[in-house]
Amino acid sequence: MGHGRFFRRGALRAALAAVAARPLGVPASVAAAVTGAAQEHPVLGVGLAVPAVALLARRGPGRGPGRLAAGVAGGVAVGVATRFVWPVAPKEPAAVAPERRWSDVGSVGEDGTGIGIVVNPGAGSAAGGLASIDPATALRTGLPGAKVVEPDDPAGLPAELERLAEGGCAAIGVAGGDGSINTAAGVALRHGLPLVVVPAGTLNHLARDLGVETLDDAVEAVRQGSAAEIDVGWIAGRPFLNTASFGGYVELVDAREALESRIGKWPAMAVALARVLRHGEPVEVTLDGDRRLLWIVFVGNCRYLPEGMAPTWRERLDDGHLDVRVVDASHPFSRTRLVLAALTGTLRRSQVFETWQATDLHVRSTDGPLRLARDGETFDGDDDFEIAKDGSRLVVFTPHR
Repeated sequence: MGHGRFFRRGALRAALAAVAARPLGVPASVAAAVTGAAQEHPVLGVGLAVPAVALLARRGPGRGPGRLAAGVAGGVAVGVATRFVWPVAPKEPAAVAPERRWSDVGSVGEDGTGIGIVVNPGAGSAAGGLASIDPATALRTGLPGAKVVEPDDPAGLPAELERLAEGGCAAIGVAGGDGSINTAAGVALRHGLPLVVVPAGTLNHLARDLGVETLDDAVEAVRQGSAAEIDVGWIAGRPFLNTASFGGYVELVDAREALESRIGKWPAMAVALARVLRHGEPVEVTLDGDRRLLWIVFVGNCRYLPEGMAPTWRERLDDGHLDVRVVDASHPFSRTRLVLAALTGTLRRSQVFETWQATDLHVRSTDGPLRLARDGETFDGDDDFEIAKDGSRLVVFTPHR
């Protein structure tokens, strides 16, 4: 399994820890960065420790060993303390329902025979191994028996997937991000087919939780004939595998998409976030009959961790529950209180934040039809809809555990 996710998290935690320790001095910042990185990616921590020791050795003379030791100790404490605000991600993939073998997933060969895979032309490359070349070429190399299709336009993805499913494929797959995987999952569910997940998007949340970190992992899962069942959630009659939402998050995605073609995805995200925090309006809805004024409604397919408004990973993909989290807009200065609570690690005790688990949630909007989101993609919804688990499960290929 690839470790790119943990390297990126280690680098980010190192940077955050270094900034947090800066008031304590340079030795503290250096020690905090090394400590932060090591918690997510030990090899990265060791790599940073070597130049850190050299830097501190040069700065040591004139500072006194006592001051240097105090600074390092303070930095280590700050680095460790970051986990109370941002928990360390687990190294293992989420648990899934019992694995299934070749006899359960149809006429699929170890070389990919019987599988049809569509490569989203807008997708990037998954890291590692075969994915050093473009995804389509890498898939043809790793699974020479598979039928690999490259539509000219991302809009052609659903039609190509349907064509493969109706053309006799025993399994279908997609190379792309969470939105592409969601589209493929809908087709797979309609036709009762297993799904091959090839991570080639920006974040790849589902692939990460499945343990499919790289394109090589996806190829190896097919070669091993290793598959499992995962839960499927539904919002307004449409499936989601990761999360569903309405309110501020949907505004954020729509605003980002309007800007990203001009300034790039991540700058667009930053600008969109600032706009939504400043100008966003809450939605007035009833949730299971209770009238609420809410900024954000997040619903996870299975329980997410950490608890709070930065859900990142799941321990299981088959627990049968929805993870509901809302930000209440009826309290004074609710957005400011939310940000402060998140930064200080006190979100679970904040009056503006609520979380619970359910199997279904009935939503009725008093403001008319709502914009909804599922797995990062937005769409026009109704003013009355359900978010639910109905027992549906999707068979997906995963590396052998």
